[in-house]
This record gives sequence, structure tokens and C-alpha cells, in this order.
Amino acid sequence: MSGATTRTYATGAGRAPWSVEESNVNSNEMMRILDSIARDRNIEREQLIQDLEQAMVSAARKHYQTLDTEEFTCTIDRFTGEMELLRHGEPMDLSPEELGRIAAQTFKQVMIQRFRDDERQSILEEFSKRVGTIVTGTAQRYDHGALIVQVDRAEAVMLRSEQIPGEQFAPGDRVRALILDVKDMGSQVKIYLSRAHPDFIRRLFEVEVPEVAERIIEIKAMAREAGYRTKLAVSSIDSKVDAVGACVGVRGSRIKNIVDELNGEKIDIVRWNESSQILIQNALKPAEVQEISLCFELGRATVIVREDQLSLAIGKRGQNVRLAARLTGWDVDILTPEEFNKGLEIMSETLMETEGMTEELVDRLAALGMVSVFDIEEVGAEILETELEMDSETVAAIIERCSEKAKIVAEQQQKEKEEAEARRAAEQEAARRLLAGEIGDVDADTAAAAILSAGAAGGTGAETSGGEEASGSAGEPASVEPSGADEARAADILGGGPSSD
Repeated sequence: MSGATTRTYATGAGRAPWSVEESNVNSNEMMRILDSIARDRNIEREQLIQDLEQAMVSAARKHYQTLDTEEFTCTIDRFTGEMELLRHGEPMDLSPEELGRIAAQTFKQVMIQRFRDDERQSILEEFSKRVGTIVTGTAQRYDHGALIVQVDRAEAVMLRSEQIPGEQFAPGDRVRALILDVKDMGSQVKIYLSRAHPDFIRRLFEVEVPEVAERIIEIKAMAREAGYRTKLAVSSIDSKVDAVGACVGVRGSRIKNIVDELNGEKIDIVRWNESSQILIQNALKPAEVQEISLCFELGRATVIVREDQLSLAIGKRGQNVRLAARLTGWDVDILTPEEFNKGLEIMSETLMETEGMTEELVDRLAALGMVSVFDIEEVGAEILETELEMDSETVAAIIERCSEKAKIVAEQQQKEKEEAEARRAAEQEAARRLLAGEIGDVDADTAAAAILSAGAAGGTGAETSGGEEASGSAGEPASVEPSGADEARAADILGGGPSSD
């Protein structure tokens, strides 16, 4: 459409004429709408104008029923919004209304589709730059376990695997999460969120602890079991800044904000150290470590703790040692001094059966972190040949002996484990009967042992307090009524208590 003068065109019987002045009004309105769409949808204004030009060309081709892509061209003035349609380079005195209903529908469909494509591309580019950052959105609904979250002008999804176990959101709830990934799925953009990823906690520390955001404090390593516990190893490049203290904050203010965001998830902050032994010792806190033996060939650390620290070092369901192993990168074994010495003794006896083996060579292997027949079996012949300076046949005989012994030890350990589980089951049954008032059917010693061992059965590492003494001979009912504390201990047994396996 062009023309510096006013021209009037017939637009069909019974229809009002269409004038250039009217077109100017419509053009200005069109440009205002385009500006509004560009702002609201974060789309380039130039891209929208090009879409309109292409939509007009498609409508003209539909009207004239031609497939020639170069027959029509359309230009829109970027300032006034005036549209000019050309056919074979010649201006056409044709208004949009004169193209007809079918062509107008084509124009509308092409324009809408192109606007949607532009918006999809805009969302893809915007959120791709925000991968790894924390965003705040509004919970919409759950779809087959996945949480749909409205983030700015886009819908994001948090898969069940990326949610914190046990956490539920109602529609309208505020959701703070990490943008984990953004994928172009063709017709739509998929934005994936996560609250279970370790980087979510890393970003929370950057928000709450300025020293972390400024890289004065560095999070060297992290291990997390979402919803339960997280371990972080931190270090400071400034000797005047205490890394652990800065992350905790005054009276725990900083760490409290993070814990509250995670709905009470426990966070252990330990000091980083280049020494693997010190780092492993720090990672196993609050348990006290007596000694650590490292086997670099196997990537295994054998940690020796006192009997009363064993449950604390292992943690509930093995959580403490498991997170410590992931934090440090070592395969961590927790042993008491008795277990360590027993394993070392069995290894020494097995090795000394081989001709040419000496105490000095056994001590050399122990110094390298090989402290059991399992280690000798696993380490391989090549390393043993190098360290022991023995021929391959002798080393093969050593490995064979250790392998046979390892099977025997494994069977014995399995048997001891089954016996321990049987004892615990008997104690639980005794506690149940005691709690149910069936004390007459339970041996007094068994009932007393069940109550006294409640703390040990729990595996929390806390000291066990003595119960009330029970008297009575075999076959006779005990003469003690369970106290409130006894009932609590018995109930603790029935509940299984926190486990340390």
C-alpha cells in the first residue's frame, strides 16, 4: 500500500470505502500493538515486523492461488507502519480487506504461528542463559508426579527425581529451584527445575554467604542426599576469613536460612585440607577418628575408630560414611581397633605361609594400606610383584591363598551378621511382649537385656543408660514392673531405632 495522496478504493458492494487516512490510523495502532507484544513477550520488534510482511505475502499468494514464492513482496515502514504490497516489483493498489476471507484467515494463521515461534525462540534463548541459576516461581499443579511451576512467562517442570523426598507444594505456593536444563522440543521449550541437585545448595550459599559469591570462600567438594543430609568442604583464600564460621554466620543465621529453605535438611560444613587423611577425618565428624590408613592403589581408606564411636562414624543407615566417601573421593571402611588388628593378623598369617615372605615385607604392604586378605586379593599381581620384588609364580600363590582365606572370612562374617540379626530380633520380640504386659512368658534376663540394649540396637552412637534391675529365677516371672523409661526404651526397640548398617 502506497500513496502520498488520498485514494479511495471500492471494497465490495454494501461496504464502506477504504482510505489512506484510515490506513494511517490502523498502521499507527498496529505499530503500538507490535511494540506492546515486543515488550511483553521479549521479542525483537524487527522480527515481528518481518513476520507480518511474510504473513501478508502468504495471504496474497493464497488469494491469487500461486505457488511462486518470489511473485509477491511486502514491506512495512518501520516508523509509520504503512504497508506496501508488490507483485513482480510493481505496487498493488490492494487493501487487506480485498484479499478475501480465506486469504485473511491465512494471514492470521501465519502471523499467529510466527509470533508463537518467535516467543518460543525467545524463551529458549533467555532460559538457556540462566541454566545453573536459582529462580523463584509459583506452583501450578502436579502432572504424573512432576511439579509444574510458572517461572516468569514460561512454564517449567520439576520431575519427581529432582524433587526433595517428602516435599509437597500446593497451587500458588512459592517455589525456589535451580534451572537444571533447557531443551528445544520442537513445538515447545522444556525448562527443567531441580531442588535435589547439589548445585542448588551451592547457589543458596552464594546467595546467603557473600564471601562465597565473591569467591573468597570456595566450596571445594560437596556430597548430598536430598532431604536428609549434605556435607560441604570449604576453604578460604583469605587467611583472615574463617571459611566454616563465615558459612555458619553469627549464631548460625546464614546456615539457618538455607536449612529453612530445605525444610530442615541437615548440612555439615567441614574444613577442606589437601591432605587426604585430614580431609577424611574432618568429613567423618562428629565421630572421633583414631587412625587412617590409605591405600592409593585401591583408592581405599581404612578408618579406625573406638567402639563407642563406630555407630556415630557410620551414621544412620550408613549415611555419614557414605557422604564422607563421596565428599573425599575415597572408598572408606570403618573398623574398630579389634577388627583392624584381627584383619591384619589374618593377612600376616596367610602371607607368612608363602616361602620367602618376611615380616618386613608384610609391614611394607601394611604401610601401603593393604591391611586385609581382601586388599591383597583385589590389588592385583603387578603391584605385588613390584612392591614385594617377587616372581610372578610366587605372587600368584600369594593371591590364591589370600583369595581362599577371604572366602572363609567372608562366610564367617556373614554368619556373625546373621547371628547378630537373630539376637536383635529376639530382643525386639522380648521388648514387644514386655510392653504388652506378657512379662511372665519372657525370661527375666532376656527382658532386661532387651531394655538395656535399646540404645545399642538403635545404632545412634549415644551412650546406653542402665535399666532397672530385674530379679527372678529361670521359669519364674520377673518381679519388676516396667517403668516409663523402660517402656520408652522398649518402644524404641519396636520402632527399630535409627539404623547404622
